[in-house]
Amino acid sequence: MESVPEGKDFSFPKKEEEILQLWSKLDAFQTQLKRSEGRPEYVFYDGPPFATGLPHYGHILAGTIKDIVTRYQSAVGFHVTRRFGWDCHGLPVEHEVDGLLGIKRREDVIQGMGIAEYNEQCRSIVMRYSREWEKTVVRMGRWIDFEKDYKTMDPEFMESVWWVFKQLFEKGLVYRGFKVMPYSTACTTPLSNFEANQNYKEVDDPAIMVAFPLLDDSENAALVAWTTTPWTLPSNIALCVNASLNYVKVRSKSTSAVYIVAEPLLSSLPTVKVKADKGSKKESQSDYEILSKFPGSALVGKRYKPLFNYFLELSDTAFRVVADDYVTASSGTGVVHCAPAFGEDDYRVCMEAGIIAKGGDLPDPVDLNGNFTDKVTHFSGCHVKSADKDIIAMIKAMGRLVNSGSIRHSYPFCWRSETPLIYKAVPSWFVKVEELRDRLLQNTAETYWVPDFVKEKRFHNWLENARDWAVSRSRFWGTPLPIWASSDGEELVVVGSRKELEELSGHKATDIHRHFIDEITIPSKTGRGVLHRVDDVFDCWFESGSMPYAYIHYPFENRELFDKNFPGHFVAEGLDQTRGWFYTLMVLSTALFDKPAFRNLICNGLVLAEDGKKMSKKLKNYPPPMDVVHDYGADALRLYLINSPVVRAEPLKFRKEGVHAVVRDVFLPWYNAYRFLVQNALRLQVEGFDAFIPLDESKLDGSTNVLDRWINSSTQSLVKFVREEMGAYRLYTVVPYLLKFIDNLTNIYVRFNRKRLKGRTGDHDCRVALSTLYSVLLTTCRVMAPFTPFFTEVLYQNLKRVLEVSSESIHYCDFPQVQGETDERIEQSVSRMMTVIELARNIREKHKLPLKAPLRKMIIVHPDGEFLEDLTEKLGEYVREEMNVKELEPCDDPFKYACLRAIPNFSALGKRVGKAMGEITAAVKHLSQDDILEFEKRGEAVLAGQTLVTGDLKIVRDFKFPDGIAKEDIDAGGDGDVVVILDLRGDDTLNEEGIAREVVNRIQKLRKKAKLEPTDAVEVFIKMAADSALSGVVKSQASYIQESLGFPLLFFEQLPSKPVVIAEEEFSGVSDVDFKLVICTTRLAFDDTALMRLCSDNPELVENVKAVLLSRDMTRLKAELQANKSKLQVRFDGQEYDVIRGKHFHLSVSESLSS
Repeated sequence: MESVPEGKDFSFPKKEEEILQLWSKLDAFQTQLKRSEGRPEYVFYDGPPFATGLPHYGHILAGTIKDIVTRYQSAVGFHVTRRFGWDCHGLPVEHEVDGLLGIKRREDVIQGMGIAEYNEQCRSIVMRYSREWEKTVVRMGRWIDFEKDYKTMDPEFMESVWWVFKQLFEKGLVYRGFKVMPYSTACTTPLSNFEANQNYKEVDDPAIMVAFPLLDDSENAALVAWTTTPWTLPSNIALCVNASLNYVKVRSKSTSAVYIVAEPLLSSLPTVKVKADKGSKKESQSDYEILSKFPGSALVGKRYKPLFNYFLELSDTAFRVVADDYVTASSGTGVVHCAPAFGEDDYRVCMEAGIIAKGGDLPDPVDLNGNFTDKVTHFSGCHVKSADKDIIAMIKAMGRLVNSGSIRHSYPFCWRSETPLIYKAVPSWFVKVEELRDRLLQNTAETYWVPDFVKEKRFHNWLENARDWAVSRSRFWGTPLPIWASSDGEELVVVGSRKELEELSGHKATDIHRHFIDEITIPSKTGRGVLHRVDDVFDCWFESGSMPYAYIHYPFENRELFDKNFPGHFVAEGLDQTRGWFYTLMVLSTALFDKPAFRNLICNGLVLAEDGKKMSKKLKNYPPPMDVVHDYGADALRLYLINSPVVRAEPLKFRKEGVHAVVRDVFLPWYNAYRFLVQNALRLQVEGFDAFIPLDESKLDGSTNVLDRWINSSTQSLVKFVREEMGAYRLYTVVPYLLKFIDNLTNIYVRFNRKRLKGRTGDHDCRVALSTLYSVLLTTCRVMAPFTPFFTEVLYQNLKRVLEVSSESIHYCDFPQVQGETDERIEQSVSRMMTVIELARNIREKHKLPLKAPLRKMIIVHPDGEFLEDLTEKLGEYVREEMNVKELEPCDDPFKYACLRAIPNFSALGKRVGKAMGEITAAVKHLSQDDILEFEKRGEAVLAGQTLVTGDLKIVRDFKFPDGIAKEDIDAGGDGDVVVILDLRGDDTLNEEGIAREVVNRIQKLRKKAKLEPTDAVEVFIKMAADSALSGVVKSQASYIQESLGFPLLFFEQLPSKPVVIAEEEFSGVSDVDFKLVICTTRLAFDDTALMRLCSDNPELVENVKAVLLSRDMTRLKAELQANKSKLQVRFDGQEYDVIRGKHFHLSVSESLSS
């Protein structure tokens, strides 16, 4: 393995760029696909985005989820084809072109530039940002095929859409009708309800009351209707009341006008304060006198005077009162004016009342641009929203305006043009979704969603109220409806393929956009001349809903692939797609095959700005995604996004600092554990030992070291957990588990095993520990490769250097299998050990006792003998060293140092026992120590007539001070399960150990300050005053110091002549002693007497031998000595001299002193 820099010098983004180059060189994605050919297919549907805008965090989030799942499925044994898709048709593209070309009206296209030129302009901008998309997707580490992408404008895709529609038509699921829909006058197109719901704004609109005088009413009463859309009043042909509500006829005392309104809404009429009679204490009284009361049903059928004369030709059936329950007493007047061309309920009510006929003409005086037609003579050519004021003024002049005001409410705007929508009846082709409703619900029930509440609530509710789907749009750039109709509309031909069109018409069409097929006619089979194609194109949601078939050109190609793998295995998009793509996928698959379109689905929430608002380019309230990637790397952004509420379909307030926290809390500790392995593996060679080669897994399984067994078991638990969670598509649970695992790896295994990993416990034990760490890191990389593809690749490329056989990329490796059984007991014991250490640490902090200050004893109190054995024997050395205590004392007598208390779990018991809670609480207070122990042992007890089980009571252990020890000399802490007691008394020996720890600490800090690596061979010398007590400490604590440093601490007097000093520093007041430390490079130490004998008392030859040895590289010298059993041959003047380590020279001063 190659050496690696410190974490602060490691650039995650730069390394990711290097990995991208590696993947490009390997053609890694395509290679991985080829390697997995022949495996079972895992079919993933990629929802197509528009390429007319740049990718944002929502796209990156969805792409990350898709990449993680598909990488994982590939690693567990599937062949996963991943093709990027593009949504190319529809309003977003047309709106862009309209802006570029200055197109304001539909006529500008038809009568001006022509559909052909317009559509080619659309085609030219469709892929405007495709390169930026590809660059972003690739930089985020997502593996997906751009070369074999699919586009909804491809003829093959469009042809499959035709096939889908023909199947629906032949099943009797298609019809033509009117539907009141959200309509964009700026874009001259209807929108789906889904699109209309995307962009609501708070606006002020007029709110007026208008009088509609009843004909033949003896008191000349007028029904009063309330509306916020005055522009619909010229089209009024009915008034609607609620038959079950009570209505009142009232006379205004100030104007004598007689009005009829719903009784609960009488107060909504305008009032004029009337002065009270002279002498009355009342200041004012109601302006209205109630003349009579009656139910709404009494009004049904009554005729009224039209407000305008534009539709008098409908008088035979129109201008009368109807009833429906959609009229409520919650607001308004209880009277609703009906204009069936501009309201869904209006249309339905007028149809049911026979005022308009199904398929007949509607009173619709508004053109496609939202302007009044010549039918409305007073406002002809005026945009409806602009006409409100003039209409109100005219109504006022007619004496029909009862009240005028305004209302602030939420109103839908066009998501493209940012103009207010209107609701307008448009002729459309419909799919009979209502007929499929029960099957849709059943097929959805067969699918698996994460999170499930999106399916069970949001999507289920949407399906229960699903309406027939208007799939046609009066636009230009889209897949044309394949319907050819006679002029009278009686003969229809639906074409299902390009070949069929050629057979029927005699014309061959390769491209089937409008401008290539609009002029193609089909001869009538019933004598109606020729059939012409209807003008409409498909709603682009119909195209995206057809994606599972169209992207592989089914059924014209890939029939076997589709038939074997439908429904697809996986889809993932945002929460907004519950009423969009998820819905259209399910509708079409149910209609075509009576199957769901997919088996598994992940639904993510919205990514918001840090302030909780929608991310806005105008407000610049979020950091550009690529800036974040440049600063912290794609892996960090990926983990940040999937470790957030957004993967549970909840909103995420994006914080750049959150991405930085992932680097700090996940990647740097993970990297440091990896770097520690590399450093110590390389150290073996530096110190003259055999190069590091990881031991076989079977040998590691036999390790007797408890932490080896623990980390191996924990690693298998990680593999098992990730497999289980990924099998359930719960990505959001993986990162927290990984965080804990990395924390355990670095702060338990590496921290507690430093001596072993550094070779202080012997070469074999060192190699076992290093091999264990290596195996854990390699397995962790393979587990996390789908989540963090870059960082795991970085580590793998270095780790694999010591493997005999390895793959070129970690992403070619299979996902690890769980090897054998995990050791739950050892995992629990180590977890408890950390609890004990944390409790002891809290006691130290409470008494301001640093860890460097040794303590004589720790007592651990718990009734479980196995737990105590694990903690004081198998794990004892780690507890003693970590908490710097000399002795561990186990205690299984719960009464020796602790008193037991039982506390009722009110949240668990309250719901179950109700009023008996008071009696149970009283009974718990009277439990004896033995009673509590018995309950803890049996897990069950009967109190106050109620059976309590484990979990109903919490057992707490409180510390009981032992006799004969002052309270300030002992203290304890507990977590309700275990009690930890520390003996805080000190003595001279403990004080010396504390001083030694301080000296070691200063040496380590000076090494770090000098930027020394663990493999750098150095010696440290200490200088102090002749009478300093530190001299005795260095001697008495020599073994501890050497064990901690890996080499002995030398006195300054032992410093060789002409030393090479690397660093030195003076310290004062450290545990009340002063000293100076000097770090020097390790130099050979010679035995001059032995060399003189070797060189026959020739001083010049002795110096020559010294010079030769001093010129040698220390690493090579060690290797040569190891190979030749500590002997070197030096040649001078044709004579060889055997120079022996330990006799003629030593590798360091400390070695010479110990010999």
